[in-house]
Amino acid sequence: GNNGGDGMLAAMHLLRWGKNPVVSWLGSIDHAPAEAATAYHCAVQAGVSFSQHPPDTFDLCIDALFGIGMVSRDSTQPPKPRLSDWIARINQGSAPVLAIDLPSGLLADTGVAPKETVRAHYTLSLLTLKPGLFTANGRDAAGQVWFDDLGCSSKAAVGNADSDIPRSSGDAPSAWLLGPTRQVARPHASHKGSYGDVAVIGGAAGMTGAALLAATSALYGGAGRVLVALLDGASMMVDTAQPELMFRGIDDLDLAHTTVVCGCGGGDAIRSHLSKIMSVAPRVVIDADAINAIAIEAQLQHLLKARHARRRATVLTPHPLEAARLLGVSTADVQADRIGAARQLCERFACTVVLKGSGTVIAAPGEVPAINATGNARLATAGTGDVLAGMIAAELARGADAFSAACGAVYRHGASADHWSGMRGLVARDLARRCTRQ
Repeated sequence: GNNGGDGMLAAMHLLRWGKNPVVSWLGSIDHAPAEAATAYHCAVQAGVSFSQHPPDTFDLCIDALFGIGMVSRDSTQPPKPRLSDWIARINQGSAPVLAIDLPSGLLADTGVAPKETVRAHYTLSLLTLKPGLFTANGRDAAGQVWFDDLGCSSKAAVGNADSDIPRSSGDAPSAWLLGPTRQVARPHASHKGSYGDVAVIGGAAGMTGAALLAATSALYGGAGRVLVALLDGASMMVDTAQPELMFRGIDDLDLAHTTVVCGCGGGDAIRSHLSKIMSVAPRVVIDADAINAIAIEAQLQHLLKARHARRRATVLTPHPLEAARLLGVSTADVQADRIGAARQLCERFACTVVLKGSGTVIAAPGEVPAINATGNARLATAGTGDVLAGMIAAELARGADAFSAACGAVYRHGASADHWSGMRGLVARDLARRCTRQ
């Protein structure tokens, strides 16, 4: 690259350690910044070999083309042919690739990766962690991320994984990276009423399973009682596999004293109940079909936004397509700036937003957004979103604020997939029983 000369300095050290580095440089000493020029002269004096073309074979590739030097780029404009060819060589090789700061082509703030982006096995992020490493295409492009603050960053600048969810600090980070939260033991002198009621409203005919998955995860997530109200003619008296669940008619629910999950498998039937739910329930998780109903009805949008002024906790859990419907844009627009889209949603509707996907983003009024790095492609299967909705509801019912509830549930949801045993496929039913909270 033509930035700070990191690649040339790396080559100098490798040569001193008995390796045979070759530097392919697209820059020019006549136009190099001072740091790159200094690095170049150091490498030349040390005897490093420079070449106009990358070698045909290599044991390790250190990608120092852009690093943090390319903050943004119009992804519709391809790079120069020579650069494009070099990136293709890196990606087609069998040797491990170590990217410095960022895989070349990956956008630091958004995680957007144009076609010509280096696919690294490892990325060494310097000074601070970049949001783009952990969301959108970033995790696929970066591989395993290593971090070195070079002695310049305080612990607060990157968040503290050993404490509760961190809040904004004077370092003004653009996002926090989620870590595990403290596990608080249940007092002996407590009872089921201490941990709240969760009511799952959804599961219309043909989609009953979605409501049952949300209910199961709420139960295993620690809610005191879990009630299920099925819609559109669907009915159950008992779930013999899960007899702890209590089935009720929706009109029999005490919404004013209940944490509500609405939308999981709700179909069109959920729409007629949303006004009452949002007007009465103190804590609501809005998922799936409930989100789609809100996207097309202005009155529901007004009720959603009004909840914040009434100090009612609300968590909205869209995937990118649902987020696009709420914002009136395309899914590609949402994915092009996931943090920005989550912020727009939380500002427009004055609630906590969980924008699902690789590197789930959690945004809330007055909070620095959080990015979750747990989870993997095993979660790309039906019902896992319903499980997450139930988990968030359990946290709310137990007394957590909306942002903390969302962050804790999202982290544990992904961590369960990361620790999935063996080659066995992940199914949502098992996930619901694994994502427990002591």
